[in-house]
Parts: sequence; structure tokens; C-alpha cells
Amino acid sequence: MRNIRMTISYEGTAYYGFQTQPKGNTVQDVLEEAIRVLSGEEVSITASGRTDAGVHARAQAINFRTASPIPVERWALALNSRLPDDIIVLQADEVPLDFHASYHAKRKTYRYGIDTSKFGDVFERKHRLHIPLPLRLEEMRRAIAHLKGTHDFTSFASTRSTKSSHVRTILDARIESGEGKLDIFLTGDGFLYNMVRIIVGTLLWVGEGKLTAEDVKRILKARKRAEAGPTAMAHGLTLWEVQYDD
Repeated sequence: MRNIRMTISYEGTAYYGFQTQPKGNTVQDVLEEAIRVLSGEEVSITASGRTDAGVHARAQAINFRTASPIPVERWALALNSRLPDDIIVLQADEVPLDFHASYHAKRKTYRYGIDTSKFGDVFERKHRLHIPLPLRLEEMRRAIAHLKGTHDFTSFASTRSTKSSHVRTILDARIESGEGKLDIFLTGDGFLYNMVRIIVGTLLWVGEGKLTAEDVKRILKARKRAEAGPTAMAHGLTLWEVQYDD
């Protein structure tokens, strides 16, 4: 047996998320079927993390075990010819048998895209949340700075979270702005269910003047989901990068 790791990109609009589920139509379902057609094997894919319906990935990491003799350098090209055009394998390599795409991930980066233009960019409508309102950008930057470091992020986790601990470390948090565009980047050692989208929803309230930067500090300490802002819509979120020690 060999353990194959892949980096994949997908446009999540058409899918019910990454992880397989009874109603089907997930990124995992499509990938596993393409592998079955290519190699004749029924494999079970492990991903660095699950993405919800409508969420995209620029560089998701997956791994699976295979007995197929297909050379590792052929996997990406061979799979791409069997995948729809909204899922692409960027690279493949062979890793130790005990490698696990989720457990061994050291840090992940998410980007949330916002379109601040008056009418919205028609070519970005599936990848950016349209907010045609003036936002207090500097106050938002002061607010996001309070999230850096190790904290209990209960206030920014869905009430449906099943994790025993909500303590996570945010290694980097920044907002980049351009003409009609706003990008919120968060890098951490792990993220809770809906954590990034709740953080973004709260930051947007700061931008709109409904909250201040100091309110975000207070919300973090409260450890109550009801204190934070709304969950931002899924389509603006992209899993940007997953990093490992190698």
C-alpha cells in the first residue's frame, strides 16, 4: 500500500460541502468516484478539514491509501481528465503510511472575500460577499488584532460545535484592501465550526459601526455565541492554504 497526498482546488458553489453525506453531491464523492474509475479501487479520502456547502478551496490537502501501481507523478494529470472543471488536482506526492491530512496539519489559512463596489463585480459574485456600504476599515483592523494569540473562541463558534475544547491559536489575522475589494485572512492551528464566518460577520458589524474594536475584545472574553455578530454567508469563504512540517 502507498499513501498519496494531493493538493486540490475546487469551486464549491455546486456542492453540498466537501465531506460525503447521504444526499451526495459533495467534493469527496466526486473525487472518490474519479479515483475508482481510474484505479478500480474504492478508497476513502481524508481531508485537512471539511468545508461547508458553497465554500471554496484554493489549496485543500487530502490523502488516501492505494495499492495502484500508477506512478505518483501521473496521478494529477490522470485524475484531472476524469474530474469536472470545478475540481482540479494541483499536485500529488507519496507520504509515509501514517500521514494524516487533518491530524498532521500545522496551520491553515482562510480568506474571506468582500466586494465593496457599488453594484458588485459580476465575475466575483460567487466568491465575494457584496457589501455596497462604506466600512470603517481601520476600526476593523484594530478589532481583528484582538483575535491574535491563543484564546477560547466559544463566542465565535457555532452552538452546534462538538469539540471538547474551543481554545485555538490565531497566528496571523489581517485585512487587505484594494479597489472595490476587501480580503480578510486568518491563519491558525485549527478552526471551529463556522468560526471564520462568525468572525467575519462580527468584523462587518464593526465596519458598519454597530460594534467597536473594544467590543470584539469583550465578546472574545464573554465566551457566549450570542454576543458575537452573524455568520457571514458561505460563498465568500475560501480555504487558502494548509501547511505541514515538510
